[in-house]
Amino acid sequence: AGCVTLRLTDLRIPSHAVRNQSVKLECYFDLDGETLYSVKWYKDGNEFFRYVPRDMPPTQSFSLPGVTVDMHNSTKNVVVLNSVQLSSTGIYRCEVSGEAPFFETVTDHERMVVVALPEEGPKITGGKPRYQVGDTVKVNCTSGRSKPAAQLNWMINGEPADPKFLKGPDIIVTGREGLETSILGLEFVVRHKHFKRGNMKLKCLATIATLYLVSNEESVEGERPQKASVLETASSERCLVPLPAALMLLCHVLAWMMTSSAMSPS
Repeated sequence: AGCVTLRLTDLRIPSHAVRNQSVKLECYFDLDGETLYSVKWYKDGNEFFRYVPRDMPPTQSFSLPGVTVDMHNSTKNVVVLNSVQLSSTGIYRCEVSGEAPFFETVTDHERMVVVALPEEGPKITGGKPRYQVGDTVKVNCTSGRSKPAAQLNWMINGEPADPKFLKGPDIIVTGREGLETSILGLEFVVRHKHFKRGNMKLKCLATIATLYLVSNEESVEGERPQKASVLETASSERCLVPLPAALMLLCHVLAWMMTSSAMSPS
Protein backbone atom coordinates (compact mmCIF):
# COMPACT_ATOMS: atom_id res chain seq x y z
CA ALA A 1 0.00 0.00 0.00
CA GLY A 2 1.15 3.53 -0.67
CA CYS A 3 1.90 6.02 2.03
CA VAL A 4 -0.83 8.38 3.25
CA THR A 5 -0.54 11.73 1.51
CA LEU A 6 -4.03 13.17 1.89
CA ARG A 7 -4.26 15.42 4.93
CA LEU A 8 -6.77 17.73 6.54
CA THR A 9 -5.06 21.09 7.06
CA ASP A 10 -7.69 23.25 8.79
CA LEU A 11 -11.10 22.71 10.39
CA ARG A 12 -13.02 25.83 11.39
CA ILE A 13 -16.17 25.22 13.41
CA PRO A 14 -17.29 27.97 15.80
CA SER A 15 -17.45 26.80 19.41
CA HIS A 16 -20.54 28.97 19.92
CA ALA A 17 -23.18 30.35 17.57
CA VAL A 18 -26.20 32.60 18.13
CA ARG A 19 -29.67 31.21 17.55
CA ASN A 20 -31.36 32.28 14.28
CA GLN A 21 -28.06 33.35 12.72
CA SER A 22 -26.16 31.70 9.86
CA VAL A 23 -23.03 29.69 10.58
CA LYS A 24 -20.09 28.84 8.34
CA LEU A 25 -18.36 25.47 8.71
CA GLU A 26 -15.00 25.22 6.94
CA CYS A 27 -12.86 22.22 6.10
CA TYR A 28 -9.57 22.59 4.20
CA PHE A 29 -7.35 19.78 3.00
CA ASP A 30 -4.25 18.99 0.96
CA LEU A 31 -4.73 16.29 -1.70
CA ASP A 32 -1.00 16.22 -2.48
CA GLY A 33 -1.60 14.97 -6.01
CA GLU A 34 -4.49 12.66 -5.21
CA THR A 35 -7.92 13.01 -6.80
CA LEU A 36 -10.77 14.06 -4.50
CA TYR A 37 -13.53 11.48 -4.18
CA SER A 38 -15.80 13.14 -1.60
CA VAL A 39 -16.21 15.58 1.25
CA LYS A 40 -18.89 14.59 3.76
CA TRP A 41 -20.25 16.44 6.78
CA TYR A 42 -21.83 14.78 9.82
CA LYS A 43 -23.64 16.05 12.90
CA ASP A 44 -23.55 13.65 15.85
CA GLY A 45 -22.70 10.83 13.45
CA ASN A 46 -25.47 11.58 10.93
CA GLU A 47 -24.56 12.77 7.42
CA PHE A 48 -26.22 16.02 6.36
CA PHE A 49 -24.09 17.23 3.41
CA ARG A 50 -21.77 15.77 0.81
CA TYR A 51 -19.67 17.05 -2.07
CA VAL A 52 -18.80 14.51 -4.77
CA PRO A 53 -17.14 16.19 -7.78
CA ARG A 54 -18.03 13.35 -10.20
CA ASP A 55 -21.77 13.73 -9.40
CA MET A 56 -24.13 16.20 -11.07
CA PRO A 57 -24.82 18.31 -9.19
CA PRO A 58 -21.80 17.68 -6.98
CA THR A 59 -23.53 18.87 -3.79
CA GLN A 60 -26.28 17.06 -1.91
CA SER A 61 -27.92 17.62 1.48
CA PHE A 62 -29.83 15.28 3.78
CA SER A 63 -32.65 16.23 6.13
CA LEU A 64 -31.57 16.42 9.76
CA PRO A 65 -33.30 18.14 12.71
CA GLY A 66 -31.66 21.48 13.49
CA VAL A 67 -29.62 21.51 10.28
CA THR A 68 -30.64 23.61 7.26
CA VAL A 69 -27.93 23.82 4.60
CA ASP A 70 -27.63 26.87 2.34
CA MET A 71 -26.94 24.93 -0.85
CA HIS A 72 -26.23 28.03 -2.95
CA ASN A 73 -23.29 29.04 -0.75
CA SER A 74 -21.92 25.61 0.18
CA THR A 75 -18.87 24.17 -1.59
CA LYS A 76 -16.26 21.47 -1.14
CA ASN A 77 -14.56 23.59 1.56
CA VAL A 78 -17.42 25.57 3.09
CA VAL A 79 -20.86 24.57 4.36
CA VAL A 80 -23.26 27.34 5.39
CA LEU A 81 -26.05 26.55 7.86
CA ASN A 82 -29.08 28.85 7.83
CA SER A 83 -30.87 30.00 10.98
CA VAL A 84 -29.31 27.62 13.51
CA GLN A 85 -31.46 26.57 16.46
CA LEU A 86 -30.82 25.14 19.91
CA SER A 87 -31.23 21.70 18.31
CA SER A 88 -28.27 22.56 16.05
CA THR A 89 -25.93 22.07 19.01
CA GLY A 90 -23.72 19.03 18.50
CA ILE A 91 -20.47 17.55 17.22
CA TYR A 92 -19.72 18.40 13.59
CA ARG A 93 -17.32 16.23 11.62
CA CYS A 94 -15.69 16.73 8.24
CA GLU A 95 -14.57 13.62 6.35
CA VAL A 96 -12.42 13.88 3.21
CA SER A 97 -11.77 10.86 0.97
CA GLY A 98 -9.44 10.36 -1.99
CA GLU A 99 -10.15 8.38 -5.15
CA ALA A 100 -9.07 4.85 -6.04
CA PRO A 101 -6.88 2.97 -5.70
CA PHE A 102 -6.10 4.01 -2.12
CA PHE A 103 -9.39 5.68 -0.99
CA GLU A 104 -7.53 7.42 1.80
CA THR A 105 -9.79 9.14 4.31
CA VAL A 106 -9.03 11.86 6.84
CA THR A 107 -11.47 13.26 9.37
CA ASP A 108 -11.71 15.78 12.20
CA HIS A 109 -14.49 17.16 14.40
CA GLU A 110 -15.41 19.96 16.79
CA ARG A 111 -18.38 20.70 19.04
CA MET A 112 -20.62 23.69 18.38
CA VAL A 113 -23.07 25.05 20.96
CA VAL A 114 -25.95 27.24 19.80
CA VAL A 115 -26.82 29.97 22.29
CA ALA A 116 -30.16 31.68 22.87
CA LEU A 117 -29.20 35.16 24.08
CA PRO A 118 -31.25 37.01 26.73
CA GLU A 119 -33.74 39.56 25.44
CA GLU A 120 -33.07 41.79 28.44
CA GLY A 121 -30.09 42.65 30.60
CA PRO A 122 -29.52 41.60 34.22
CA LYS A 123 -31.74 43.17 36.89
CA ILE A 124 -30.68 44.19 40.40
CA THR A 125 -33.32 43.91 43.13
CA GLY A 126 -33.45 44.40 46.90
CA GLY A 127 -31.23 47.49 47.08
CA LYS A 128 -31.82 50.60 49.18
CA PRO A 129 -31.15 54.21 48.10
CA ARG A 130 -28.85 54.80 51.09
CA TYR A 131 -26.66 52.73 53.39
CA GLN A 132 -24.65 53.53 56.51
CA VAL A 133 -21.63 51.79 57.95
CA GLY A 134 -22.85 48.70 59.76
CA ASP A 135 -25.87 48.18 57.51
CA THR A 136 -26.25 44.90 55.62
CA VAL A 137 -26.48 44.98 51.84
CA LYS A 138 -28.65 42.14 50.57
CA VAL A 139 -29.33 42.25 46.81
CA ASN A 140 -29.97 39.83 43.96
CA CYS A 141 -28.94 39.92 40.31
CA THR A 142 -31.25 38.08 37.92
CA SER A 143 -30.31 37.39 34.31
CA GLY A 144 -32.67 37.33 31.36
CA ARG A 145 -33.83 33.94 30.06
CA SER A 146 -31.20 32.27 27.87
CA LYS A 147 -29.55 28.98 27.06
CA PRO A 148 -27.15 28.27 28.50
CA ALA A 149 -27.71 30.39 31.60
CA ALA A 150 -25.68 33.59 31.76
CA GLN A 151 -22.71 33.62 34.12
CA LEU A 152 -23.16 36.40 36.69
CA ASN A 153 -20.48 38.37 38.53
CA TRP A 154 -20.78 41.10 41.17
CA MET A 155 -18.51 44.16 41.37
CA ILE A 156 -18.27 46.62 44.27
CA ASN A 157 -16.85 49.98 43.19
CA GLY A 158 -15.29 48.35 40.14
CA GLU A 159 -13.63 45.52 42.08
CA PRO A 160 -14.78 41.88 42.05
CA ALA A 161 -16.86 41.10 45.12
CA ASP A 162 -15.34 38.81 47.75
CA PRO A 163 -16.55 35.25 46.97
CA LYS A 164 -17.74 34.87 50.57
CA PHE A 165 -20.28 37.65 49.93
CA LEU A 166 -21.94 35.66 47.11
CA LYS A 167 -25.07 33.53 47.43
CA GLY A 168 -25.68 31.03 44.61
CA PRO A 169 -25.89 31.00 41.69
CA ASP A 170 -29.31 29.40 41.39
CA ILE A 171 -30.53 28.29 37.95
CA ILE A 172 -34.24 28.27 37.08
CA VAL A 173 -35.37 26.40 33.96
CA THR A 174 -38.59 27.59 32.33
CA GLY A 175 -40.66 27.08 29.19
CA ARG A 176 -40.85 24.49 26.46
CA GLU A 177 -37.33 25.27 25.22
CA GLY A 178 -35.82 24.97 28.67
CA LEU A 179 -34.45 28.52 28.76
CA GLU A 180 -32.52 29.28 31.93
CA THR A 181 -32.46 32.18 34.37
CA SER A 182 -29.51 32.67 36.70
CA ILE A 183 -29.77 34.37 40.11
CA LEU A 184 -26.72 35.46 42.11
CA GLY A 185 -27.07 37.08 45.54
CA LEU A 186 -24.71 39.56 47.18
CA GLU A 187 -24.74 40.02 50.96
CA PHE A 188 -22.23 41.91 53.10
CA VAL A 189 -21.92 44.34 56.00
CA VAL A 190 -21.07 47.88 54.90
CA ARG A 191 -17.65 49.22 55.94
CA HIS A 192 -16.05 52.64 55.45
CA LYS A 193 -13.94 51.19 52.62
CA HIS A 194 -17.07 50.46 50.59
CA PHE A 195 -17.70 54.18 50.01
CA LYS A 196 -15.87 56.14 47.34
CA ARG A 197 -16.55 59.88 47.51
CA GLY A 198 -19.64 59.14 49.56
CA ASN A 199 -21.10 56.61 47.11
CA MET A 200 -21.06 52.85 46.72
CA LYS A 201 -21.48 51.33 43.24
CA LEU A 202 -22.85 47.82 42.87
CA LYS A 203 -22.53 46.30 39.39
CA CYS A 204 -23.73 42.97 38.06
CA LEU A 205 -22.22 41.55 34.85
CA ALA A 206 -23.89 38.84 32.77
CA THR A 207 -21.79 36.93 30.22
CA ILE A 208 -22.30 34.00 27.87
CA ALA A 209 -19.10 32.72 26.28
CA THR A 210 -17.65 35.49 24.08
CA LEU A 211 -21.04 36.30 22.55
CA TYR A 212 -22.73 38.32 25.29
CA LEU A 213 -21.64 40.79 27.96
CA VAL A 214 -24.20 43.13 29.52
CA SER A 215 -24.02 44.87 32.91
CA ASN A 216 -26.31 46.78 35.25
CA GLU A 217 -25.07 49.18 37.93
CA GLU A 218 -26.70 50.87 40.90
CA SER A 219 -25.13 53.77 42.79
CA VAL A 220 -26.20 54.17 46.42
CA GLU A 221 -25.43 56.98 48.83
CA GLY A 222 -23.53 56.64 52.05
CA GLU A 223 -23.56 58.73 55.21
CA ARG A 224 -23.43 62.51 54.82
CA PRO A 225 -21.17 63.78 57.66
CA GLN A 226 -21.28 67.36 56.33
CA LYS A 227 -24.94 67.55 57.38
CA ALA A 228 -23.89 66.88 60.96
CA SER A 229 -21.35 69.71 60.71
CA VAL A 230 -24.06 72.12 59.59
CA LEU A 231 -26.15 71.20 62.62
CA GLU A 232 -23.19 71.71 64.91
CA THR A 233 -22.48 75.11 63.38
CA ALA A 234 -26.10 76.12 63.75
CA SER A 235 -26.04 74.98 67.36
CA SER A 236 -22.89 77.02 68.01
CA GLU A 237 -24.48 80.08 66.46
CA ARG A 238 -27.48 79.69 68.74
CA CYS A 239 -25.14 79.62 71.72
CA LEU A 240 -23.58 82.93 70.59
CA VAL A 241 -26.88 84.80 70.29
CA PRO A 242 -27.12 85.87 74.00
CA LEU A 243 -23.53 87.19 74.08
CA PRO A 244 -24.22 90.87 73.01
CA ALA A 245 -26.94 91.19 75.66
CA ALA A 246 -24.55 89.94 78.33
CA LEU A 247 -21.92 92.49 77.29
CA MET A 248 -24.47 95.30 77.46
CA LEU A 249 -25.54 94.17 80.93
CA LEU A 250 -21.91 94.09 82.08
CA CYS A 251 -21.37 97.64 80.76
CA HIS A 252 -24.43 98.89 82.65
CA VAL A 253 -23.19 97.29 85.88
CA LEU A 254 -19.70 98.81 85.51
CA ALA A 255 -21.15 102.27 84.78
CA TRP A 256 -23.43 102.07 87.82
CA MET A 257 -20.54 101.01 90.05
CA MET A 258 -18.37 103.91 88.81
CA THR A 259 -21.20 106.41 89.35
CA SER A 260 -21.88 105.08 92.81
CA SER A 261 -18.18 105.32 93.70
CA ALA A 262 -17.98 108.97 92.54
CA MET A 263 -21.04 110.02 94.55
CA SER A 264 -19.98 108.41 97.82
CA PRO A 265 -18.16 110.73 100.37
CA SER A 266 -14.41 110.32 100.79
